[in-house]
Amino acid sequence: MIEVKNIKKAFDSNEVLKGISAIFEKGKTNLIIGRSGSGKTVLLKSILGLFDVDSGEIWYDDRNFTETKEKDRKKMRQEIGMVFQGGALFDSISVEENVRFPLDMFTTMTNGEKQKRVDFCLDHVNIENIAFKLNPSEISGGMQKRVAIARAIALNPKYLFCDEPNSGLDPETATVIDKLIQSLTKEFEMTTIINTHDMNSVIEIGESVLFISKGEKEWVGTKNEILNSNNQKLNDFIFANKLYAQMKKEG
Repeated sequence: MIEVKNIKKAFDSNEVLKGISAIFEKGKTNLIIGRSGSGKTVLLKSILGLFDVDSGEIWYDDRNFTETKEKDRKKMRQEIGMVFQGGALFDSISVEENVRFPLDMFTTMTNGEKQKRVDFCLDHVNIENIAFKLNPSEISGGMQKRVAIARAIALNPKYLFCDEPNSGLDPETATVIDKLIQSLTKEFEMTTIINTHDMNSVIEIGESVLFISKGEKEWVGTKNEILNSNNQKLNDFIFANKLYAQMKKEG
């Protein structure tokens, strides 16, 4: 579980996060949604420690991340997996070597142990052996996202962060990636936080959804509740999409 308590963050005179509190539960897909400029990316980066908050607390289970010294933060970061918006794979090395990279950096595993872990992770995201030796540029966008997820779980993290994991994917592939992230979350009992603007993702895997607007928490609920909310700002965000507006109309 990750909990944020009344966190605030400003850049010069621009107050981006205005006292947000939220709980992100273990074993669930926790989504952060909001318009561009709402503060959701700053919130995600603050939880990760990429930004130091001005006030408030961030707790990883029973550990206060905001009061943790940098050397201890480095240890905690080895418990964190990250799926970047663009995948952030290394083009000059193979799929297999991309997944192996964090193992080379942060573990003392033998080569055999590393290979076993790489094979395990790639198998779990349904990458066939024939693709192991290919470079990222030689595989599809959907496969690249799978490889990025495999790399993110290589260190067997407790916490998984995904920044717009469906960016640039067609709807069918995006749904497959959503389901994959949800399946891995449950299998490994991770605390998964997904930053997204994709309402299809919300409807598919939104077990817990935090909607923020102008740096403030506006609504928290589930995918089953979100289409029937009385929160006007949330409704304006969701039903700007004509498909969801029609779904609302039809009840």
